[in-house]
Amino acid sequence: MIQVEHMNKTFKVAKRSAGFSQAIKALFQRETETIRALSDISFSIGDGEMVGYIGPNGAGKSSTIKILSGILTPDDGTCIINGRIPWKERKEHVKDIGVVFGQRTQLWWDVPIIDSYELLRDIYEIPTQTYEENLEELTELLSLKELLKTPARQLSLGQRMRCEIAASLLHSPKTLFLDEPTIGLDAVSKLAVRDFIRKQNKKHNTTVLITTHDMQDIEALADRVLLIGKGTLLFDGSLPDLMTHQPRENATLDEIIAALYRDYDI
Repeated sequence: MIQVEHMNKTFKVAKRSAGFSQAIKALFQRETETIRALSDISFSIGDGEMVGYIGPNGAGKSSTIKILSGILTPDDGTCIINGRIPWKERKEHVKDIGVVFGQRTQLWWDVPIIDSYELLRDIYEIPTQTYEENLEELTELLSLKELLKTPARQLSLGQRMRCEIAASLLHSPKTLFLDEPTIGLDAVSKLAVRDFIRKQNKKHNTTVLITTHDMQDIEALADRVLLIGKGTLLFDGSLPDLMTHQPRENATLDEIIAALYRDYDI
């Protein structure tokens, strides 16, 4: 169970004009701008739900995922996941969650994938029998057998993402956060990843929160959609409810989302 209430987050960003003189000036008098990443965000996600979290670049999606993961601390508001506050009980919290960032890696770059998995086994203190059963299941479902002895740096993006997803599930998490998990993947790899996520949710009742710009991911996986823009939650409802906001007859989901962005000026 994920419960978020009135959560806010701001960042201070240093700013200066171009040029050498401005760089020297910034050493002594730095100008900063406060960016509001999240503004009074509230939502709840039940066990076993698959929810799409969508919005334009800079809307606050990744900031939300990082707070839910315990990486960031909000300025105020509350967040409780599986009975824990992520940033206060992080060690216990991370044992119950899996996180995949499409543009980040948790695999050690120069060692074989199986070595990364064994390091993660020790980090998460996974019992040997559980680790072996999970590894066997994930290897079969994600077709990893030929990849386990290959260093991460030698894998294609699609192969690495399959390995990343497996790494996030070795410790049997109750909740899975996916931040752009299909970014840069070819059509075959996307279908494989989507099919695996559906099976994982159905078999283990895993709660899934996925952020993506690929609306086909949303149509294939999400039963419910959260739309965020400029740090504010703008829509929380089912995918059929979202589809009623059609700018024209037979509009695609991409066109519906684009129309909502225009309507909300985001």
